[in-house]
Amino acid sequence: MAKNHAETGLDRELEDLPAELRWREWMRRIEAVLFASASPVAREDLARVVGQGASVELLIEDLAADLDGRSFEVAQVASGWMLRTRPPYAPAIRTAADIGEQDLDLREYDVTVLAAIAYHQPITRDGLKDIFGKEISRDLIGRLHARGLIGTGPRSPRRGAPYTYVTTDKFLATFDLGALHDLPDGEQMVDAGLINSQA
Repeated sequence: MAKNHAETGLDRELEDLPAELRWREWMRRIEAVLFASASPVAREDLARVVGQGASVELLIEDLAADLDGRSFEVAQVASGWMLRTRPPYAPAIRTAADIGEQDLDLREYDVTVLAAIAYHQPITRDGLKDIFGKEISRDLIGRLHARGLIGTGPRSPRRGAPYTYVTTDKFLATFDLGALHDLPDGEQMVDAGLINSQA
């Protein structure tokens, strides 16, 4: 149940402000929410901090224009938006924070299995075995799960109702995808040798 103004102390409508200042305040609220969140924020959540008639999408567009030329940007990822550093500034962040390269530390085969999950989800370990012609270890599935790249999907309707695996919002954010339909074309993946032609 949504909290009302009296419970949150947040005046969503800002009727005492002129229209231009009201719009700018709503933009700043969205910016603050995105800044504070480590994961994409859904439209419904952003709508809670602006007036009832305000368009979250237009506010996001104006915020993105406002951030043009800055070291960070608004990006649509998975089912929401997030603030992220523009790629040219990643080396500066690594240098200043002395964190070095932060990669996924995944083996090539792990990435291939991750691609198969992305293209065939929801998929069981048996489904992956059919694609790769061999058993996919629980350790490999565990590595992908521990990094937050995959999650458990619905149970398969097959005998024994095995678990299926699906990609996560973190997978989309990590690979800079807005949604699964932004994945490269399957034929391109086969040609690049990243997935099996049977996949």
